[in-house]
Amino acid sequence: MRFPTLIALFAALALTAADRPNIIVILADDQGLGDVSAYNPKGKIPTPHLDRLAAEGMRFTDGHTTSGVCTPSRYSLLTGRYHWRTRLQSGVLGGYSAPLIAKDRLTVAGFLQQQGYRTACFGKWHLGMSFALKAGGVADDKGVFDGPGAKVGQEVDYTADIKDGPLDHGFDHFYGISASLDMPPFVWIKDRRTTEIPTAIKTWLRSGHAGPKFEAVDVQPGVIAQAIAFLDAPKPATPPKPFFIYLPLAAPHTPIVPTNEFKGSSGLNPYADFVRQVDADVGRLVAKLEQLGLRENTLIVFTADNGCSPAAKIDELQAKGHEPSHIHRGHKADIFEGGHRVPFIVRWPARVKAGSVNPQLIGQIDFLATFAETLGVPVPAGAGEDSVSFLPALLGREGPLRQSIVSQSINGSFAIRDGQWKLALCAGSGGWSVPKPGSKEEKGLPEFQLYDLATDPGEQTNLAARHPERVVAMKAALQALVDRGRSTPGPDLANDVPVVLVKKPGNKKAQGK
Repeated sequence: MRFPTLIALFAALALTAADRPNIIVILADDQGLGDVSAYNPKGKIPTPHLDRLAAEGMRFTDGHTTSGVCTPSRYSLLTGRYHWRTRLQSGVLGGYSAPLIAKDRLTVAGFLQQQGYRTACFGKWHLGMSFALKAGGVADDKGVFDGPGAKVGQEVDYTADIKDGPLDHGFDHFYGISASLDMPPFVWIKDRRTTEIPTAIKTWLRSGHAGPKFEAVDVQPGVIAQAIAFLDAPKPATPPKPFFIYLPLAAPHTPIVPTNEFKGSSGLNPYADFVRQVDADVGRLVAKLEQLGLRENTLIVFTADNGCSPAAKIDELQAKGHEPSHIHRGHKADIFEGGHRVPFIVRWPARVKAGSVNPQLIGQIDFLATFAETLGVPVPAGAGEDSVSFLPALLGREGPLRQSIVSQSINGSFAIRDGQWKLALCAGSGGWSVPKPGSKEEKGLPEFQLYDLATDPGEQTNLAARHPERVVAMKAALQALVDRGRSTPGPDLANDVPVVLVKKPGNKKAQGK
């Protein structure tokens, strides 16, 4: 597995202080690669604003999350460290979960804040935060997907500051929700406090405490409105500081609640309508940047936290000719490409060639190293230990950036890339598509799966039996980067917990439960 030496590149590629770009990372929630028409010419959901972003920037075709579900992907994106080095070995957190990011862990926001950026997060956090309890202590739902709901909610002291959230991890401002839009508490959080006391009980798939004025349909418009208000706000310095906006949307995740303006707009189903709303909101944000004269030196990334969810009614979309994962197998939660290969568009008119398409392997875990190299500042020791800069690719320089990346499914099954080759250390999907873990369809299948993605992007032909030596080598390479506590050059580091490489059905310890 090869990685370039970043230090040698800083002098050649670093920008001057005056050239520091504004940075916006837009993270859609459960939007498939094929749900952006720039990636899927046969797709049935028009996304003109995202297509324009791609036409004016660079579209990566091999861009990845580190997981088929959202909490782990968000951890890796913000920290530049694989999520499976933490306690979270499978699944996601709940709305009252204890924080996943350690207090001393540097994030992208914290790094940019140190470099003089104004930083803001608007949207879905879903990385845990500490809610005070009326009896003392803090709420903790142990990180399970189905949180404790009303029982924990009624014990929370919502008049107390919320700790260990975005403001404690590098953000100057936060306005959003604690976790997924279908997880309580259903209430807006501004910086460290809820905007109202959750005295109601409401249901969006799950039931729990909610603010009386809080409605799920208002969240997507509210998040975009907050981002635009941040851009419009008077600048606190002359010349103004650059800014970093992290925009983790709660759409088009469940509950699927497009506004009246978009209901029926796709002609497909409500999920497709919600995707159209996300596209239009990206257009509104881009228009505001252009209105403010911020187009040229603002680096915008559009991506998603994992693939399309079955809640989108994928079979219904397919029946109408739309493939949310495009040519790839699987969807959200899976180890297959549809679980973690996502839209990955970067527009930066001042530096990135318009209309470029890049096939290099990259991940959201690479943001920390990329932004650091952009500013000409090395990533501090002990931080971003799995992050590799893709700035050379943005600037049109040839050559591999990373040879390898590691992905996980919802049950913690691992996959590793070695160039065009992909090894999955499980017999089935590791997630929600057939063959599901422990299912009758999975029984009798080979223990591992090896695919040549260059010739088989749909992962239809398992080559593990034909290339046993490659299976052994790739598994050993994965074990080595697990054991080293890092996948980039530098001194060995420690994982937070023991990491089990091969998950066995029924082995709760191996699955992180």
